[in-house]
Amino acid sequence: MLAGTGSDVGKSVLTAALCRIFLQDGYRPAPFKAQNMALNSYATPEGLEIGRAQAVQAEACGIAPHTDMNPLLLKPNSDLTTQVVLNGRPIGNRSACEYFRKEGREELRANVNAAFDRLAGRYNPVVMEGAGSISEINLRDTDLVNMPMARHANADVLIVADIDRGGVFASCYGSVMLQTPEDRRLIKGIIINKFRGDIRLFDDGRRMIEELCGVPVLGVVPMFRDIYIEEEDNVQLHQKHRTLTAGKVNVAVVLLRHISNFTDFNVLERDERVNLFYTTDPTDIERADIVILPGTKATLDDLYHLRRGGMAAAIIRAHRDGKTVIGICGGFQMLGRTVSDPEGIEGGAETMPGLGLLPIDTTMGREKTTRQVEFEFNGATCRGYEIHQGTSTTRDQVVQKGNCIGTYIHGFLDNAAVTDHILKPFAAAQAARPAPSLLEFKEQQYDRLADHVRRHIDMERLYTIMSHD
Repeated sequence: MLAGTGSDVGKSVLTAALCRIFLQDGYRPAPFKAQNMALNSYATPEGLEIGRAQAVQAEACGIAPHTDMNPLLLKPNSDLTTQVVLNGRPIGNRSACEYFRKEGREELRANVNAAFDRLAGRYNPVVMEGAGSISEINLRDTDLVNMPMARHANADVLIVADIDRGGVFASCYGSVMLQTPEDRRLIKGIIINKFRGDIRLFDDGRRMIEELCGVPVLGVVPMFRDIYIEEEDNVQLHQKHRTLTAGKVNVAVVLLRHISNFTDFNVLERDERVNLFYTTDPTDIERADIVILPGTKATLDDLYHLRRGGMAAAIIRAHRDGKTVIGICGGFQMLGRTVSDPEGIEGGAETMPGLGLLPIDTTMGREKTTRQVEFEFNGATCRGYEIHQGTSTTRDQVVQKGNCIGTYIHGFLDNAAVTDHILKPFAAAQAARPAPSLLEFKEQQYDRLADHVRRHIDMERLYTIMSHD
């Protein structure tokens, strides 16, 4: 188990790295995270929903994603409530107080333990990921994902600490010393992540951490910027606001309050013809060539804030001026005439007018659509997946009216037939170099990640730890 001193220390990426290393070394690994909180999710081949990070880690293992890899997924609706997805299907919305109460907790624990047991019966090793910090002692009794899960699995726990944020000595020491004696015995090592500069300068620091914590530091992993692994959280999106660039197709993605599945834009962001950025500024919308409304976990609330902040009017003006406007999932719903929520699924307004750019009306419902799909676009067979609440008054997988396109399909822009079509009006004179397929690109990145981590972690010592009974 990779367990963190805090959130965003790099557990998910290091999990993917170890998954690929074990695969390269001849094992049959699989990822596991008992409980994940994320708006970035993925539909398995069975049409069930898991966290996107576990789907990425499964790709690194060379296997299909399965709900046993992430049996419990929390998708926040707001600061106070979250949708609970158990074994791939939503079981309702819960407030934080409702979710963390002890009543009913053992039923959830039994489900996540059973998922791990099934997975461990099919794969070896299982690379587990914790959540947040393992030293939240106020949540110890109700925790499902960190040390209680490690105890169930009898896992070797490696603490991951982010040296870039500072406080690495205190966070490592506190993470070890705040455990019970029983749990402390499971902690077998520490990985210092996101190091900048000359690693030799941290030799004394490494020794001090080992003396303080009583466990070995298995590696100090440098920060990297040239390896592309899909991100789980949107913490970096605010930093992806760039100025408009001459000679490029400027693509503005509206940074919604509840944005989800922002990995939809990774392929487009890497296209050499494109300058893609995220924005909440109406001026950017009017100056861009292409405007994208992404997915969201709260369509009506985000639609309300688009109108309130002037973004809705800017999108309508951009469309009128001939710019291409694209909506995906919740963004697709917003581009229609109306969005209705008669049963209060999202807990806000009952009905709200959309932007009126596409001839559809949407009604929210309790049933959730999760499936992988194929669709035809410009004569090519394309692939993606759907994860959405609500149904719209169309049977078409892709709805196009003039310079406006909408679809429920995540991964829509991963298909070359789609991206070439939308970029052609703006990049006709630009010849893009042939790029590897998305699958080839991902495989290259997983191998590069594995090479990077293998160079900086003592894998021989890790294998010794894992093989010790």
